Amino acid sequence: MTLLARTAHSFLCTPRTVLPSGGVRPFWGWLNAVFNKVDYERIKAVGPDRAAAEWLLRCGAKVRFQGFDRWQHDYNGLPTGPLGRYKIQGIDATDSCIMYRGFDHLDGLEHVEEVRLIKSNYIEDSCLEKLSQTLNLQNSLRRLEITSCGNVTDKGLISLHHLRNLEYLFLSDLPGVKDKDTTVDRLQTALPQLDIELDLG
Repeated sequence: MTLLARTAHSFLCTPRTVLPSGGVRPFWGWLNAVFNKVDYERIKAVGPDRAAAEWLLRCGAKVRFQGFDRWQHDYNGLPTGPLGRYKIQGIDATDSCIMYRGFDHLDGLEHVEEVRLIKSNYIEDSCLEKLSQTLNLQNSLRRLEITSCGNVTDKGLISLHHLRNLEYLFLSDLPGVKDKDTTVDRLQTALPQLDIELDLG
C-alpha cells in the first residue's frame, strides 16, 4: 500500500467507540461505506476478480490468486496483464473493513475456495446470508472461518447451509451465537459432509 492508503486504512479500520445500540458512530460507518461502495462500471471494465481484489485490498483484506501461494495485500502490487488471467481463490478479511454494502463484488467470482472472516467489525448476519446466496460461491467455497465477529448470530450461521460444497467450517469467539448446539445440528443435517470445528466456549 502507499503511505496514503496505509494511513487511510489505519484511520478507517481501527475499531471505534460503540454506541449503546451496538452500532459504531455514524461518521466512521459512513467513511467505511465509501470504501465498500460498488462501482459496477469498474467491474465491467476490469472484470469481477480484479474489481473484487481492489475492493478487498482497499478495505484492508488480502487475496490469494489461483496458482499462487502468496497472499496479496499491497493494493499497488496487484498484478497487471491480461485481466482474465488472475482469479481469486482465497479471501482473508482479518481486521478488515468489509461490510455488506460491498458484497455485490462477490457475484462474479467463480474460483473462491477459502474465506476467512476474523475480527471483521462489520460482518453481520446479512453478510453471511449474501455469501451463502451467491450462486458461484455455492459451487466453489470449500473452507470458511468465522472468528471474533460480534455481530454474527445463529441466524447468520444457519444461512450457510446453502454452501452445498463447503467442507470445513471453523467458528470461534462469536458471542452473538446463543444456541450453538441446535445451530450446528441444523448445519450438519443440511451438509453431512461438513467438518465443523468449534471454539465457542
